Amino acid sequence: MSDKSTQFEEEEFSSQFNGQVLGRIFAQARPHWLLMLVFLLAIAAVSLLDGYFTFLSKRMIDEGIVPGNREQLFRLAMQYGLLILVQSIGVFGFIYAAGVLSERVRYDLRKKLFDHLQELSFSYFDRTPVGWIMSRVTSDTERVGELVSWGMLDMTWAVIGIGTSFYFMFKINWKLAALVILVLPILVIVAVYFKKLILVEFRKVRKLNSKITGAFNENITGVRVTKAFSREEKNLEEFANLSFERYRAGFRAGWLSALFLPVVQIISAVAIGVVVVVGGLQTEVGGMTIGGIQAFISYIAFMLWPVQDLARVYASTQQAIASAERIFSLLDAVPEVNDRVGATPIETLRVDIEFDHVDFYYEKEKPILQDFNLDVHQGETIALVGPTGGGKSTIVNLLCRFYEPKAGVIRFGERDYTTITLASIHSRLGIVLQSPHLFSGSIRENIRYGKLNATDEEVEAAAKLAGAHDFIVELEQGYDTDVGEGGVLLSTGQKQLISLARAVLADPDIFIMDEATSSVDTITERLIQRGMEAMMRDRTSFVIAHRLSTIRRADRILYIEDGRIVEQGAHFELMRLRGRYYKLYTYQFRRELERQSSLLGGRAA
Repeated sequence: MSDKSTQFEEEEFSSQFNGQVLGRIFAQARPHWLLMLVFLLAIAAVSLLDGYFTFLSKRMIDEGIVPGNREQLFRLAMQYGLLILVQSIGVFGFIYAAGVLSERVRYDLRKKLFDHLQELSFSYFDRTPVGWIMSRVTSDTERVGELVSWGMLDMTWAVIGIGTSFYFMFKINWKLAALVILVLPILVIVAVYFKKLILVEFRKVRKLNSKITGAFNENITGVRVTKAFSREEKNLEEFANLSFERYRAGFRAGWLSALFLPVVQIISAVAIGVVVVVGGLQTEVGGMTIGGIQAFISYIAFMLWPVQDLARVYASTQQAIASAERIFSLLDAVPEVNDRVGATPIETLRVDIEFDHVDFYYEKEKPILQDFNLDVHQGETIALVGPTGGGKSTIVNLLCRFYEPKAGVIRFGERDYTTITLASIHSRLGIVLQSPHLFSGSIRENIRYGKLNATDEEVEAAAKLAGAHDFIVELEQGYDTDVGEGGVLLSTGQKQLISLARAVLADPDIFIMDEATSSVDTITERLIQRGMEAMMRDRTSFVIAHRLSTIRRADRILYIEDGRIVEQGAHFELMRLRGRYYKLYTYQFRRELERQSSLLGGRAA
């Protein structure tokens, strides 16, 4: 129903580490603070015990094995065994809590995204590809959920592990510990340098993932057009180029990540070498025990893995930030059309409608309506005809308040319609589109979409009034027939009749038909027309039509061109005027006669 086309440009994000976005990510866990507390306490306990076990091993060597004190060795071994049981409970606790927390955060994010999508205006969906939105709701929420749970697990474990290691190293030998601690700034510098480069590549990966998802969506939904025009090779070429760009960005990120870990290991190996040499020399003067050297080497190795974990968490954090930036850009999108402060419901839309000096454009330099005026009396049927792009669908979109005027006022009765709540307006509209959309499910469920609490009898009554009942009962499962995704298991005419039945069931105050008969056969057109006439009785109706035979009985026909009403009047008045409508009608009439003559000639032959 749009008269325009716009090109989507995805927002570019900074290559710097974004602490504000990271804060918003972890704020998603705030509603689950109790689960988070259990989660963090369990990780802390397990990580502290890991550090203590190494110190306990030192004591077993120095106090039990070396002096041959079996009683002390047995006592320390019993303590070791009991703490292993405690640690096992902690491991179960944090793994369970991490899994639940991850799923809850994903659920919350997807719900927020879906809820927010319901609030956004048509203009947002006009300019935003479906694939981009789908990528936000699926893969991006997965990454954010992983960071809040498993990423936090690794981060907490690593930080406590490093802290615990240094505590016990200083307890054993503070001079040797001071030498080891000099290694940390080097590791931090290396991590920051590598991960800054990796962040740039991961942002490219996320952006290209969105484009690939969009390409998949377009090629699947447009497969009939692709095959009809033999576009397979060209589409494959375009998709291959896009996939190769994604591969290169992912390859560079993977190469940098792979290079980082060996550098960390080399630095750690140097630290271990220092401990072995200096510690070995100190054993000769009694400054270090064998158990102490073994503990120091274990603590350095114990530090190595947390540092690597932090590096990996940092990398996954960059991915999650890149994903979260896009999630939050969607959540931060502000509806262009929303309820104004002080807006109130309206009891009925069975009132006169006025377009008062309305201006509208999708792009500022391309105005669609300029100083447009129209008065519609309650119960009147208005038909809109004219060339494509003239503004017919825009008038209807403005009437439905899918968009709002850039200047001027639209009134329902005496009220500016921006003072009326959106829900109040939309709940009183019945719309049948040129390409009707059916939801996966049965025919009955799709008709009931117009009134969710309708009985089966009301559903069938609406179908009869719309002319859909006869074909429905001929189907094997009748009203329980599954329509398939988007109604793919039904013909265009059948989908149109079900869409009309849905509008009938809603019992709207204003009825809108947007070129609903342009893609159906003559028999279905007659069925739709009968249903339309029943719907239009005593209610205001707007009909956009290419087939002018469907609007001959309209109270007023408006010929719209370049956003202006060029001609208006009843069918017979406009035919007598012999203007644009007359030319259009007679042209279509001749074409129909030629088509029928061609069919009759073909049968005679």
